[in-house]
Amino acid sequence: MYEEYLAYFRRQLPLGESFDLLERKVIIGGREGTCWFVDGLNDGDLMQRVMDYLMKVQPKDMEKISTSQQFIASHMPFLDAVLAKTEDEAIIRLYSGLVPLIVEGLDRIIIIDSRSYPSRSVEEPQKEKSLRGAKDGFTEGFMTNIALIRRRLRDNRLVFRHFTIGNLSKTDVALAYMKEKADSRLVSRLEQLLKKLETEPELDTLTVGDQSLLEKILLSERKEKGGRGTAGGRFNPFPKVRYSQRPDIISAHISEGKIAIIVDNSPTVMLVPVGIFDFLQDVDDYYFPQLTGNYFRLIRLANFILILFLTPVYLVIAENQNLAPELLKFFIPQEDFAIPLFWQFILLELAVDALKLASLNTPESLGMSLSVIGALILGEFSINSGWFIAQTILCMAVVALAGFTQPSIELSYSVKFTRILMLVGAYVLGVWGIVLGAAASFIVMASTRTLTGESYLYPLIPFHWNALKRLLFRTSM
Repeated sequence: MYEEYLAYFRRQLPLGESFDLLERKVIIGGREGTCWFVDGLNDGDLMQRVMDYLMKVQPKDMEKISTSQQFIASHMPFLDAVLAKTEDEAIIRLYSGLVPLIVEGLDRIIIIDSRSYPSRSVEEPQKEKSLRGAKDGFTEGFMTNIALIRRRLRDNRLVFRHFTIGNLSKTDVALAYMKEKADSRLVSRLEQLLKKLETEPELDTLTVGDQSLLEKILLSERKEKGGRGTAGGRFNPFPKVRYSQRPDIISAHISEGKIAIIVDNSPTVMLVPVGIFDFLQDVDDYYFPQLTGNYFRLIRLANFILILFLTPVYLVIAENQNLAPELLKFFIPQEDFAIPLFWQFILLELAVDALKLASLNTPESLGMSLSVIGALILGEFSINSGWFIAQTILCMAVVALAGFTQPSIELSYSVKFTRILMLVGAYVLGVWGIVLGAAASFIVMASTRTLTGESYLYPLIPFHWNALKRLLFRTSM
């Protein structure tokens, strides 16, 4: 078997072509051995200690050893050592940073897990900061993310199911769920979909990690349902999963019965199934007393309504001043302006998003310069030039700032598209345009189904007060 394994590895691996792929010969108890490793993906100090022990094994100690399992049991003190089921599995694990070892006279390939990936530290996510909660966050390391969840849920029912997806990338993917709490039907369906993706001949890589995987899952779901799918159409703006970079959030949801999808090389973990009310919660709600947590949630809900209706309602009131309450008449523009209010709001929506994209690509040292330029462009210069009036800029500034109270970026853009739809309706039909736009968005949400096939608006539709109360209010834990 040794010669067969050696020939297979040398035939499959680009030894001598790829400089980071190396072969190492060793003598273990008088027997010839060979291992392969990827330079840069291994802990050198750890492998030095393992090799030092193996090379001290005496020939007399190997006389009674005839199988790889016996060798691991008696001469492999390293904890993370297993046997590969096939040669192909050994090569996949090699490229994941593990070390395949074959020894003359032994029947199977030994896999030593000494991987050490280049990775940033476990630090608090920039987008999901907490005032008083834990300060750790997921990284791009697959096993690191799994360990952060396992550290918080020390229960036999917590299960991690592993999959390898992508013909070229061989990306590690894991399903994390609690047995007896997670929906068994959804667990089975996700396992089937991921197993199908493992053998998908056209799927070479998960190009952008978790988002690529989500789109593949939703596409497979639509194909199985005859192009319809339970999660809504591909142009439905409402998010079908919740993303988070915080281990405490993911662990809490798993303990409540949700399923997490972890993708290697991604610091973001996906949660399914989710409805619209799942996005109204935040981690700080539970790190503070119940009264304070409810106050935070009330502010978030009020901001959600504000960013949805502020600009469409203002447009209707400004163009029909008889509808304006007495207290707001001072805020209605009396002077003429060059560009209609509707187009001012549309241009400001685009300008705010353009500034967000610019900030993502601006070096940190130039961030202050971008802020000054943005303030000038959307401030005094834009008003003096006649493009905008102060009232529309103030409304959009309030909307932009209030939007940051929503931790989900995906839901923020869903709200944005709904707001623009109502803005168009207000421009065309006035008050009835807002009503029709809101009704159309509500119908889309009501017709959307989660991955379990439940209503996206549950527990509002169908109505379940106890479940709705826990989502709307911070209840005792």
